[in-house]
Amino acid sequence: MEHWSDYVRFVTAILVILNPFGAVPVFLGLTVNQTPLRRNQTALAAALTTACVLCVSILSGEWALRLFGINVPCFQVGGGILILLMAVSMLHAKSSRTRQTPQERREAEEQESVGVVPLGTPLLAGPGSISTAIIYANKATTWFDVGFLLATSLFAAACVWIVLRLAQPIGLALGRTGINILTRLMGLILAAVAIKFITDGLVQLLPHLTAT
Repeated sequence: MEHWSDYVRFVTAILVILNPFGAVPVFLGLTVNQTPLRRNQTALAAALTTACVLCVSILSGEWALRLFGINVPCFQVGGGILILLMAVSMLHAKSSRTRQTPQERREAEEQESVGVVPLGTPLLAGPGSISTAIIYANKATTWFDVGFLLATSLFAAACVWIVLRLAQPIGLALGRTGINILTRLMGLILAAVAIKFITDGLVQLLPHLTAT
């Protein structure tokens, strides 16, 4: 990656897109009938799934794009638009349908194990975080860059695990209003990240736009 600000943007983007605090109400709703031990296991499963999805995206995402004949600038613009839609939903304190549809939510409530699907993916590690991981993996030019991306993904998954383990006290402390306010703030940051993705992609696709 070209500049230290790329590292900061990746850490910020991944944590904001995952938004584990926003997943607290869903987690509590899906695990309402589980024992404390089972709830903790569900939180661990969600965190491990998040880590696996992000790491696989970083290591093999660009190869998958080449397989389908998609260049990175096009993917960057498409991913930026997707992330912008998620940001708009967050600004309205709503869960984006790109992460989980109402039908998927109803099916999940009927499942015994929800840690992997839908909590781990697509609720946490969904299209937005996968797109972000692939875009920044393309910017990685050294093994240090790749290692940093992987380490950040593991750190983000650890944050998910901690937040979900503490979901009940967090839910009581913040309440629905507090979580909504936090989600809106994260949505504002995410919108800025999305615009950055879109503009960077357009500059590569349409270089004459910046020609002097």
